[in-house]
Amino acid sequence: MALDTLDYSVMVALALAILVYFGKDKIWPGDDGTSAGFVANVSAGGHSRDLIETLNKNNKNCIIFYGSQTGTAEDYASKLSKELGSRFGLKSMTVDFADYDFDNFAEISEDVLCFFLMATYGEGEPTDNAIEFFNFLDNEADTLSTLRFSVFGLGNSTYEFYNAIGKKANERLQELGAERFSAYGEGDDGLGTMDEDFLSWKDSVIDSLKNNLNFEEHEAVYQPSLNLIESVHSIDDAVVSHGEPNSAYVSNSVDLSKGPFDHAHPFLSKVVKTQELFNSKTRSCVHAEFDLSGTNLRYSTGDHLAIWPSNANENIEKFLEAFDLYDKTDNVFELKAADSTVAIPFHTPITYGAVVRHHLEISGDVSRQFLLSIAQFAPDEETKKEALRLGNSKELFATEIHEKCYNMADALLKISDGKPWNNVPFEFIVESVPHLQARYYSISSSSLSEKTAIHVTAVVESEKIGNQLVTGVVTNLLKNIEIEQNNKTDKPTVTYDLKGPRNKFSNYKLPVHVRRSTFKLPSNPSTPIICIGPGTGIAPFRGFIREKVSQIKINNATIGKIMLFYGCRSEDEDYLYKDEWPSYAQALGSQFEMNVAFSRKDPKNKEYVQHKLLENAEQINSLLNDGAFIYVCGDASKMARDVQSTLTKIIAKGRNISDEKSAELIRSFKTQNKFQEDVW
Repeated sequence: MALDTLDYSVMVALALAILVYFGKDKIWPGDDGTSAGFVANVSAGGHSRDLIETLNKNNKNCIIFYGSQTGTAEDYASKLSKELGSRFGLKSMTVDFADYDFDNFAEISEDVLCFFLMATYGEGEPTDNAIEFFNFLDNEADTLSTLRFSVFGLGNSTYEFYNAIGKKANERLQELGAERFSAYGEGDDGLGTMDEDFLSWKDSVIDSLKNNLNFEEHEAVYQPSLNLIESVHSIDDAVVSHGEPNSAYVSNSVDLSKGPFDHAHPFLSKVVKTQELFNSKTRSCVHAEFDLSGTNLRYSTGDHLAIWPSNANENIEKFLEAFDLYDKTDNVFELKAADSTVAIPFHTPITYGAVVRHHLEISGDVSRQFLLSIAQFAPDEETKKEALRLGNSKELFATEIHEKCYNMADALLKISDGKPWNNVPFEFIVESVPHLQARYYSISSSSLSEKTAIHVTAVVESEKIGNQLVTGVVTNLLKNIEIEQNNKTDKPTVTYDLKGPRNKFSNYKLPVHVRRSTFKLPSNPSTPIICIGPGTGIAPFRGFIREKVSQIKINNATIGKIMLFYGCRSEDEDYLYKDEWPSYAQALGSQFEMNVAFSRKDPKNKEYVQHKLLENAEQINSLLNDGAFIYVCGDASKMARDVQSTLTKIIAKGRNISDEKSAELIRSFKTQNKFQEDVW
């Protein structure tokens, strides 16, 4: 029987629906994306997932793989690719593990050099985009005898499993027969030496290329992988991006309330309430509530909210001054990729001003490597020499630039004595300046009690270092909203355009997505919990407590003992959610116990959460014997270590075992997810 037009249309629609449903993991990545920045709905020309096919089709002889959670490894991969091309003529491609399959990974030729830039995430885990690659290495890979490689690990020494993934990649590749042509290197974000560590490793790679592999080096010349074309469009044309999060927001072509929402597809959420939590003239902490109603975006208690920022007006002005871009802010341009392995980083056509405001990380520290690469575009020979002088000296760069906390624009204007760098191609800026990343915050609400709202708690970062004002991008944005929303007369430290591209952020809307977390309450509500969170480390525990209250009210659940340890400076200045805790205590009764340490109450004897833990050592041991879970949230560099050390001593004394045995026990708790950390 013949199909009429309606029948045919219905069948096509059903086929498409089936394709979208079963292919949704290919079309839209999961919630835990690699780099949570402003990105366009563009790929490298709709590339194949066959790595060897892409490699051969584009005549590449170097692959730089990256496992990235916050964008740093991806940024380093891009920089390494540019330098290897300009200095040695290598035809390299940067590869997100999530974009390719590994069926023919063993077919990579010995003529191809492979670099692996591997960040460690969480408790010694691979980044989300590298999980499948490690599954391949562990379970499917046979022999990789033709693979030549070098690995750089990105980690944080304040975490127990420091650079575990970089080390594992280096060891596993060698176990499979691959040949390492340059020494393993690793960077330490905990010591703040990541950039310098990367440069040291890169120098060793270059030495190996020249001395061991006989590569011939030539004068580095900038070779753009993106070609900029001045557009025929004007700023008012509908196809032109004003800095919208992605192409869908430019075209308004789909229902943006339906999702799915992730690192490339945010939800535009209204900030329905803000409140200043500190009682201080010099410090600020904002409570913000995001509305999820009318959308299918969901979260679980303990998850993280990613907030997509824009740059402050003051930083934008300085950046435009540094590159002499004032007259071009409303001009429209397009980007074309040099080949199909290069991704366009945001929707084009777009204005220069929109790129600076919404897509570039302009307020962060400038790197020594950036000075070396931009020196070729200096406005005069004297400025070029100064940029190279600082870029070539780790010590001079540290004292004259890094320690003074100069951002990119401030550093360049200092080096040039105020002269604008008007010879820098904008393609170079797009390729060399890190792209603006979302900032993650522990959710301080409960998905059981706040089904259509997410709360966050953020200390506003603002510090004067010498003559430099260093400000947090998202926290000051939230403070701007808090001041305006509550009709305050306070003057913000820096200001923002709160209306956003084409006024789409009006009425206090911000792009957000949820990142899933393993920081979760026990499945059995009667399991006792010990929560330790000084400062804004209290945020997820507010969510936990609200969850417990709702479990009683809604499910009539039996709740286990809750011990909460919190620390702040003083009861009158920064005691977060001070007015809420009595109501929680009333609802939870004797099952809730809160211990607060005030570090400034007695200047001669500062008290921290560790002291409160020691005071309650006997009860802590008793709860642990009853199967209690331990949760720690807050600063990783000192607090988390001190807390773990204190707990080690408490357990050792309570169980009459050595500190070493106690430390082993804590490690076993972590393996069983009975000791969880949400630290930064």
